[in-house]
Amino acid sequence: MDRDWASPLDLDAVAAHAGYSRFHFIRAFKQVYGLTPGQYLSRRRIERAEELLRTADLSVTEICWLVGFGSLGTFSARFKKQTGLTPSAYRERHVGQGAGLIPGCYALLWSGGFKSFGNRAGEGDAKGDEQGDGKAAGAGPGHRNSGEGG
Repeated sequence: MDRDWASPLDLDAVAAHAGYSRFHFIRAFKQVYGLTPGQYLSRRRIERAEELLRTADLSVTEICWLVGFGSLGTFSARFKKQTGLTPSAYRERHVGQGAGLIPGCYALLWSGGFKSFGNRAGEGDAKGDEQGDGKAAGAGPGHRNSGEGG
């Protein structure tokens, strides 16, 4: 959950990976962390949102989607419950106390917000696999699209 915080939580898969039933896993997790897995994941997502609100020139809605919430209302309510401020009020309070904001397009690219620009870490994609070798054309860490022909 700490590594893949923006992905949907498949509690059955996490519990199975740990070797527990879903319900036993929830009880054991709560006993150790003091939170259910869903609460823990929500807390991690809000922490990431706090960082983006302080550092990235993205809208609250964009940040909501980037950190893995499917609803702006749920995001705002949980954000306020955890921090005591709405996302907009949090940004107003914290922006300008450090370096300038990172441009939104760069923050989206860095955080994986542009999913259609290739795969991460060499994962194959049937849609982009035009060469038949499991690699999408033009995808990869060293590829640059200069817009020039030839």
